[in-house]
Amino acid sequence: MDEKRVALVTAGANGIGRAIAECLAAEGIKVHICDIDPQAIAACLEANPDFEGTCCDAADPAEVDRLFDEIGAHSNRLDILVNNVGVAGPTAAVEDIAPADWDRTIAIDLNAAFYATRRATPFIKKARGSIINIASNAALFGFPLRSPYVAAKWALIGLTKTWAMEMGPDGVNVNAICPGSVKGPRIDGVIERDAQERGVAPSAIRDVYLRQSSMRVFVDAKEIADTVKFLCSPAGHNISGQALAIDGHTEGLSNWID
Repeated sequence: MDEKRVALVTAGANGIGRAIAECLAAEGIKVHICDIDPQAIAACLEANPDFEGTCCDAADPAEVDRLFDEIGAHSNRLDILVNNVGVAGPTAAVEDIAPADWDRTIAIDLNAAFYATRRATPFIKKARGSIINIASNAALFGFPLRSPYVAAKWALIGLTKTWAMEMGPDGVNVNAICPGSVKGPRIDGVIERDAQERGVAPSAIRDVYLRQSSMRVFVDAKEIADTVKFLCSPAGHNISGQALAIDGHTEGLSNWID
């Protein structure tokens, strides 16, 4: 029987997910990543040859079933699930959001966490392990022009608290991490789209986002990864049902510049 702990990180081939996967692997944890981008998976596995990887659309329950078939073929256990997959969704006033864009954002940012957790839970309970949902500071505030994203992230906090209650008697801790804006290409794209929507320079939008944080910072993916590591460790195991902000203290997400 394999005694190494096993972690699944969804959307684990780049960005925050890869930082989490590599941080857990450095602790001696066996890591399985899934991602929708086969090139990103290939690059991640080349850099981390001990990882296992599956190309998977986490918003498709049939593909999630296939993912867990592959995990079962590689290991007889799962101790840690990190529901990291997500997209920014459209930047628009509610009346301008296409229903298809709403549906796709909810599918990726909310449904995917349910599909993975549903399949992972029997393994996690057996291991008395940990589930980490990567939410957002948008799960704690209203966020103009981001309706589907904020709806999914608020819902993820509700699921975190519900699953913590359901699984607590089995020794499982379930938490959500709520990052602020994270340095990297994803937030750069959000800022570009927001600037286009409002007809202003991206630098003006970046300044608005920075001023949302008391510390005037964008956080680093490593800070998120280190928090995941702690919550999955013996030192953090009695922390459960929490929404932990890593954001330099967000004062609010009102983002008007007029």
